[in-house]
Amino acid sequence: MSGSPESATPGVFTRSADLYDTIYRFKDYPAEAERVHELIAARRGPGAPATLLDVACGTGKHLEQLARWYGVEGLDLDPNLLAVAAARLPGVPLHQGDMTGFDLGRTFGAVVTLFSSIGYVRTEARLRRAVACLAAHLAPGGVLVVEPWFQPGAYLTGRPHALFVDEPDLKLVRMNASAIEGHLSVLEFHYLLATGAGVSHFTERHELALFTAEQYAAAFAAAGLAVEVDPDGLTGRGLFIGTWAPGAPRPTSPDAGPDAGPDAGP
Repeated sequence: MSGSPESATPGVFTRSADLYDTIYRFKDYPAEAERVHELIAARRGPGAPATLLDVACGTGKHLEQLARWYGVEGLDLDPNLLAVAAARLPGVPLHQGDMTGFDLGRTFGAVVTLFSSIGYVRTEARLRRAVACLAAHLAPGGVLVVEPWFQPGAYLTGRPHALFVDEPDLKLVRMNASAIEGHLSVLEFHYLLATGAGVSHFTERHELALFTAEQYAAAFAAAGLAVEVDPDGLTGRGLFIGTWAPGAPRPTSPDAGPDAGPDAGP
């Protein structure tokens, strides 16, 4: 998900993958999945299969819920997050790959990228490659749902943030101060973790691009998709919803670039 914006970047959850679900336990995955399903069901063509691919699936919490309505598969760049997802979802096909350059060789009735994971592509060129790749995995009549990261002006800098977990056998604080470097929002997370084995501190740097609505819409159009915007979305960040534009050619996957970046959401 998060080097220069066009350089290869390792996954950013190398230290916190096993803490991910604890950190984000406040998320209402059932309600979010219900809303995503409603949006897809209202737009999916009659010939599109009831299958769904979650790109940047992380630990599989959305997939777990979306499996109520679809045959599901997941893809993520981070092997540590995929290991958590595999334990949660035995029998569900999970793939390791970069959202800007993967090819599963088949299509789905719906493709989703949630929890602002798209921001980790970091450049507009990679945004267009990612959307083209997502679109190329849509079956005729399929629907693409992308939850964006913050847009310019909505991300405020110089503010301290802290998240606390207080469980009998685990105490955790994650802190950061919001910053911007160029067109990138930078989240330098500091973790202080206490377990029965002792206390440890580590950091993770997350970089997510502050794309405009026009840049998202242009990426959808370049991929041959008609785009709608849900301004509220799942968490207040909105949603971009794509369907094949009338008369548009079938989307094809772009060539995989050398600049893989991490996938699952912040």
